[in-house]
Amino acid sequence: MHRYFTDQRHEALRHRVRGFAESEVRPRIAEMEANRSVCHDLSRLIARQGWIGATVHRAYGGMGAGHVAKTLIIEELSRVSAAMGAMVQASQLGVAKIVHFGSEEQKKTWLPAIASGDCLPTIAVTEPESGGHVLGMSSTAVRDGDDYVLNGRKIYVGNSHVGDLHGVVVRTGEGSKGLSAFLVESDTPGFRVGEQQPAMGLHGFSFGELFFDNCRVPAANLLGREGDGLSVAYSSSVLYGRPNLTAVSLGIHQAVLDETTKFCTERQRYGKPLADLGNIKLKLGRIQSRLLLARLSAYHAVHLLDQGLPCDAELMNAKLVNVESALESARDAMDIHAACGLFTDRPVERFLRDAHHIFAPAGTSDIQLLRLGELALGRAQGDWSSRLADLLRLEPSEWPEEDEVPDEAPGMAPADPPVTVRTDGTTPTVPGQRTGPAHRHSWFARPR
Repeated sequence: MHRYFTDQRHEALRHRVRGFAESEVRPRIAEMEANRSVCHDLSRLIARQGWIGATVHRAYGGMGAGHVAKTLIIEELSRVSAAMGAMVQASQLGVAKIVHFGSEEQKKTWLPAIASGDCLPTIAVTEPESGGHVLGMSSTAVRDGDDYVLNGRKIYVGNSHVGDLHGVVVRTGEGSKGLSAFLVESDTPGFRVGEQQPAMGLHGFSFGELFFDNCRVPAANLLGREGDGLSVAYSSSVLYGRPNLTAVSLGIHQAVLDETTKFCTERQRYGKPLADLGNIKLKLGRIQSRLLLARLSAYHAVHLLDQGLPCDAELMNAKLVNVESALESARDAMDIHAACGLFTDRPVERFLRDAHHIFAPAGTSDIQLLRLGELALGRAQGDWSSRLADLLRLEPSEWPEEDEVPDEAPGMAPADPPVTVRTDGTTPTVPGQRTGPAHRHSWFARPR
């Protein structure tokens, strides 16, 4: 697989992410599982590695590494902890709206802070009454002078409790052209986050509720133009949400295979390992086969995305294949573990719980099949990978050279950027970082 879609730089990045996940994330899993609460400090530590900025252009301080690199980052984190893989994918999803629809001023203000890990973005679309039906939302934004006043409620927002900058799609008018998107800072008066609710899996990750009660947001925080909200929501879901969740499923799937083969090799039955039994080999073979197909579909889709080629269908199919196959393999793994898999001293039950969480976001499997059916009938709509190809295409000039080193000399801290002061005399949530000079980090830069 690696020889088709990744090169030496990708594999060096994979090695670094894997090492970090093993040394920094794995020791925290037991604590996250026991507490079932948001892991703020680990989320921030991961963000400071610069990986949230995988698809952010290097001119704004990002990695400029593209969607293949983003996929392997999420996969490797999810192989150890799907919760932390989900945390990264949710903030990388939050990047999309700014990359695709942000003004130059918005990009200069926010992307450097996101790339450095000082700002975690989210996207908030789903509502209690309308669910995944975007046009059914009822939250509103009303223009009032130089501001918009937001009212309403959003649910299932990834990184709700750790996010600094929420991309919120609300209604500013009627119909499909009556949706607009806004950037809302987490310290804005009138905004609050609901209490975290216990969930089946992804312990350590938050996906909660956001409330807006006469929340006043500057008109400058409008993404694109009034009426672009539907495009912001759909393009983010198709081009980032689906491949990101695909990568989480892929990481879980790899963990299922790794843990199950280890169990079958070590577990003895009448003096011989389980792995010697023919029926066990058949189940392991099915898991391995599914994983090979899932990996191929995942990396093929994001490879096309990096090339700026039409790939909406491939992105849908990759999400469908990876989610369904990871669930099937996790069930097979539970069958193989039998009673041993029911206890939390082994991670296989966690893999199954976590895999279920990836099913619904960015469209259930039925939604993917529905869209693929429309494609087969020649009725496909959207084609976001073509419409935004110029923003998605990974230019060769963005790729760091293999012998490139970090900008800062060893032992020297980067200069502090200037602090931004608003017209009302206040400073942003993440002072200074948002308008400071963008530092270009090599893919091979050591973690901070």
